[in-house]
Amino acid sequence: MNRPSIDSQITFLYTADLQSTADFYENILDLALWLDQGTCRIYQVSADGYLGFCERADVIAEHPDVIFTIVTPKKTDVDEWYQMLKAKGVEFEKAPETNPKYKIYHCFLRDPNGYLIEIQNFL
Repeated sequence: MNRPSIDSQITFLYTADLQSTADFYENILDLALWLDQGTCRIYQVSADGYLGFCERADVIAEHPDVIFTIVTPKKTDVDEWYQMLKAKGVEFEKAPETNPKYKIYHCFLRDPNGYLIEIQNFL
């Protein structure tokens, strides 16, 4: 028996401050708001990939064990993301570099919730 089809994918994460999260993802990362559900906001990341944030007052996480990875088609795109975000005042945990073990070129930053964001290209 074949599995049913999948149309798209949404990953939901929690935030205690939806407004600062919205500001970061809309104005810093320039992701398009796909759906505003009041206490949840869903962003389109790619043609069929989405990232949602839901506000919860009981969220306590300085550095949650989640990595949100943006995959770029070219190695130079990682550098372009890095330069664009640096110009907007974003501080990076790791500047772009090659990771020979995984054959990727990547960099790391954190969003206002402490979630780790990786921007990478498969080499």
